[in-house]
Amino acid sequence: MSFGKYEMANPKIAFLASSGKQAITAKNALEKIYHNTSVNDADVIIVLGGDGIMLDTLRQYINRPVKVFGMNRGTIGFLMNEFSKDDLLDRINSATLVTLHPLRMKVEKNNGDIEEALAINEVSLLRQTSQTAKIKITIDDTVRMKELLCDGILVSTPAGSTAYNLSAHGPIIPLGAGILAMTPISAFRPRRWRGALLEHGATIKIEALDTKKRPVSASADATEVRDIKSVIINEDRTIDLNILYDPDHNLDERVLKEQFSP
Repeated sequence: MSFGKYEMANPKIAFLASSGKQAITAKNALEKIYHNTSVNDADVIIVLGGDGIMLDTLRQYINRPVKVFGMNRGTIGFLMNEFSKDDLLDRINSATLVTLHPLRMKVEKNNGDIEEALAINEVSLLRQTSQTAKIKITIDDTVRMKELLCDGILVSTPAGSTAYNLSAHGPIIPLGAGILAMTPISAFRPRRWRGALLEHGATIKIEALDTKKRPVSASADATEVRDIKSVIINEDRTIDLNILYDPDHNLDERVLKEQFSP
């Protein structure tokens, strides 16, 4: 994860909006004020909505060196800047550039199939039935937990640490910390295990045990794979996700504020 300054004279801008009425109205208003180009030709994509459309946009254009500037016209806008129609070009050119790296999930299913997906927030494993999941955890080829009984477990990026991870009572991670959070979801045994902080370059393997009785699914953000045997998780540093933030409203500051919120 890195931080920098974004400066480009007359950047080509494209606008994307979620399906919400508020986001569509904002998009129409901005397109009347600022020259709009196609997404495929844009230097900067202005995303209007909530965190969902931001994550969808980052995933959709993950192989392009485009920058994304989000403005909140949705319900949850942790990843978004505040909305304003004024001085958009000045805001873009004075913005802080935050570069994130996603997690890559490689899943082996019970039938032997292999599937992969990327996660910007977290990779999570969840029980598929009323039966508690039973899992084994290996970090860098060393078994760290032979058996964990739980509803599930997740591995979160710093950017995702305030999302599902926080709801599961995991720690909030500063963006530049270079670590990942591993957080159990309703751990039954060992009851007192609260998770772990892992170096961002770690190779994490999570195996589902007794899968006929205790089937488990795995999700990379919204991409779900069911009936899994094992999951290998790595941070993929070959992929850069570039997000622009107002200097006084940047993501690192919001992560810090979240740690002191009541």
